[in-house]
Amino acid sequence: MILGISMSGRPDGITSEAVKSLLKATGIDYDYVSLAGKRINGCIGCTLCAADNRCVIEDDWSAIGEKMLMADAIVFGAPNYFGTINALGHACLERMFCFRHRDAFRMAGKLGVIISVDYKGTDEVLSFMRNIITRQKMVVVDEVKVRGYSQCYTCGFGHDCASGNVVKDHGFLDAILPEHLPKRLTGQPTAEADLYKIGKMLGAILKSRPSILF
Repeated sequence: MILGISMSGRPDGITSEAVKSLLKATGIDYDYVSLAGKRINGCIGCTLCAADNRCVIEDDWSAIGEKMLMADAIVFGAPNYFGTINALGHACLERMFCFRHRDAFRMAGKLGVIISVDYKGTDEVLSFMRNIITRQKMVVVDEVKVRGYSQCYTCGFGHDCASGNVVKDHGFLDAILPEHLPKRLTGQPTAEADLYKIGKMLGAILKSRPSILF
């Protein structure tokens, strides 16, 4: 089974679209989780997970952590906020530390795919997620960069906000019209092709070998 996690706070944003698109391309069973609306706290450094490699914090991450353990592969998708991964995504990945105590590395051998959604197309989110995932002894199959959708276009004030991305892209406007809007996933043919290619490859890899679960 493949698990897809959209770490965006937007339930139907481009991160969600990208993760779902890749999952569908695999052609095998998958489970999808959105962190939107979920309560996920960061690690508090209590070290109580060292005893059995399970986090003791009781919030919405607990069920997600169990899904991670059951999956053969995980598709991680997260947006860039202020030059790094968003807080929800950071907390979700941070809590995975509980899986690696006493050389157990409970995620070892699972396959991972990383999707970065970034308005400027930078690499910070990819490198952050890659670092966390490889330190879990997972195998990164591939990575995809998708262009994001700046909040400035939907906040209601972006048309004349001097510090916002709308004005940076188009200058001051009387109103934001459809032709000013950034492209959704369907308007990014390269990203769509990459998501399909990697999803198809991930599905083929998993179909060709027995489950890694034991």
